[in-house]
Amino acid sequence: MQDIHSLLASMHRPRLLMRAARIGAHDYRRAGHLPRLLGYGALPRHGAALMRLIDIEGELESQRTGNDAGYSLITHVDVLIAILGEARALRDAQSTPQLESVR
Repeated sequence: MQDIHSLLASMHRPRLLMRAARIGAHDYRRAGHLPRLLGYGALPRHGAALMRLIDIEGELESQRTGNDAGYSLITHVDVLIAILGEARALRDAQSTPQLESVR
């Protein structure tokens, strides 16, 4: 199984769609975006949120490529914004050294 970062790197979407998502990712706020996309309640960890968002985005991509009448470009961009924001947060969390408590 691929790790999350290589899975994200293997995703290929139209340039304009990704450009819109990158621009929107600068204003990504986890507490505001995730409940709207994943449902209200306790927010999942970054990795779990990313996996759910990737599943949602896969369904949206299928709708887009299949010319489904129910496809929403706005929702697709919103999900991609959340994916980029969560990936950035996960990368930051993994690169930050864990502080150990001194006893």
